[in-house]
This record gives sequence, C-alpha cells and structure tokens, in this order.
Amino acid sequence: MYLSGKEIKKKALKIKLLLTDCDGVLTDGGVYYSAWGEEMKRFSIRDGMGVTRLRKRVGIETFIITGEDSDIVLRRAEKLKIKEYYPGVQDKLAKLKEILKDMNLAPEQIAYIGDDVNDLEIMKNVGLSACPADAISFIKNTADVVVKSKGGYGALRDFAELIISIQLK
Repeated sequence: MYLSGKEIKKKALKIKLLLTDCDGVLTDGGVYYSAWGEEMKRFSIRDGMGVTRLRKRVGIETFIITGEDSDIVLRRAEKLKIKEYYPGVQDKLAKLKEILKDMNLAPEQIAYIGDDVNDLEIMKNVGLSACPADAISFIKNTADVVVKSKGGYGALRDFAELIISIQLK
C-alpha cells in the first residue's frame, strides 16, 4: 500500500507515541554467539539519536515491543531512556490495546515500525506504520512507509525524522 505524501502528512501529524519492534528494526536481525555462548546484537547509533530527537523535538516517546526477551535489549532501552520495554510479547495487537487504554490514546495517535509476520496485525491497527527497506515483502505491502535504511542501519531514525519533519512544519 503506497500513500501519497499528503496522506502520510495527515497521519503523521496525529502521532503521539512511536512503538517499535526490535530484531530486524533496531538490529539487523542477526544474533551473534561467541565461543563462550555469549549472545550479542548490533544496534545503530543513528536509531538511538532518532529516539532522542523524537522526544526532544516533538515530545514523542518510543516504546519497544518484541517477541524476544533479552537483557541486551533491556540495556539498550535503558541507555536510550526508553520508558517502556515489553519483552516476550507474542500478541502485539493485544499489547497495543493495553497501551492505548493505559495511555488514553487512540490508534491513530500511534506509529509503529516492524519488519516481519509478527508485526502484521499491529501495523494494520495503528495510525502510521513503517518498515525497514529489507522487511519481508508482505510487510512492505502493508506499511504506509517503507524507509530507505535496512533494519539495524538507521531504519527507525528514518521514520523518526519523517515524523519530526512533518510535525515541525
């Protein structure tokens, strides 16, 4: 689904909260293991700056919703001062409904960026959805915006800058 610039602008102006998947969006989707079994993930500094700029420039917080449960992601969320990190979420749509109720927000006030099948339903139920350039094809077909960067290489930053640029005009 491809929206016109005018339609994207209309949706982006309503956004009050950004939700993001982790693996495949904030990371490149890879998991690295050392010989000692140590798990590692690669994050983009650019995405971190996107989280900070969203908060400081337009007052939009970022929450992480992921199917994985990882101390590494928790540490990254803490570093970025992300207030809410939801690990091990198998039903992201149900979590969205909880967040909407808890924060007294409407679906059109939520932006979401995801990359794979477990993001499909939540993407269909938010105001503005996006995916990285290397997302699964049917996710690309569902997203309102396909950003230029790949997951783990600034995809969230691209989405954040789009929202910031529209809200500051």
